Amino acid sequence: MSEKVTGPASYFPSIEKKYGQPIEYWMSLLEAVRDAKHMDQVAFLKDEHGMGHGHANAIVHVFRQRNGL
Repeated sequence: MSEKVTGPASYFPSIEKKYGQPIEYWMSLLEAVRDAKHMDQVAFLKDEHGMGHGHANAIVHVFRQRNGL
């Protein structure tokens, strides 16, 4: 049996369903603002790509975690 996903990554299935793109698509977009602060990256996803705050925050959290930021 697979382990239940918790934390920010638990939003990923609903993000993919709502926005029609895989999570790696959003992760690749964040490379353009890699050096920005957390909330600036969240604003980038919200303002430039129409993402809701909670979804954007979850993606940015995991992006920063994966990249040691």
